[in-house]
Amino acid sequence: MGRLRDKPYMTYALLGIMVLVYLLMTISGGTENVANLVRFGAKYNPLIRAGEYWRLLTPIFIHIGFTHILMNGITLYFIGQYVETLFGHWRFLLIFLVSGIAGNLASFAFSPSLSAGASTSIFGLFGAFMMLGESFSRNQAIVSMARTFLLFIVLNIATDIFVSGIDIASHLGGLVGGFLIAYVSGVTFGKVSLVKRIVAGITLVVIIIAMFIMGMRSSF
Repeated sequence: MGRLRDKPYMTYALLGIMVLVYLLMTISGGTENVANLVRFGAKYNPLIRAGEYWRLLTPIFIHIGFTHILMNGITLYFIGQYVETLFGHWRFLLIFLVSGIAGNLASFAFSPSLSAGASTSIFGLFGAFMMLGESFSRNQAIVSMARTFLLFIVLNIATDIFVSGIDIASHLGGLVGGFLIAYVSGVTFGKVSLVKRIVAGITLVVIIIAMFIMGMRSSF
């Protein structure tokens, strides 16, 4: 049992769900078929406004094409293990899911495009590292990792800007969501200021509500 607790089994489970969904979509119409994407739960603004709010969660596990799931899967495999070790299994899952929802809400508020993918949650994991770098600035190992991930974030945002078809709003939403929810969740190896946790929690709730209202009122 001790060995199981030490393994990043949440990361493995999330990867397993993504692969399973990808296979089911492949045999039922394809992962790039728009109708199939909508059927499986991709982010589609008109249906969210119609009351299908679960579409703010399900896109995390849906990928559009093999390259999409391959790149996100590899990134989650490596980054997820670090974050799960530092935050613990259930905190990691909370960060992953809340980041994904925040990213999809940002997309709902600012983008008319149909979208899907775990990159919203992955950017949230990057945001969690930024929180660690700020809260544990005396830990040189954590600061070094945070700087590495900051560079990775900058490179990815730059790519989002110059490559068409990428939902930059969802990535930024996931990044901010991950940064804030990481304060709320805390870590396994140290204490995070209670004031910071409260402020981050309130800020996250306000942002989520604001983006939801914007998405509901949007004309696209």
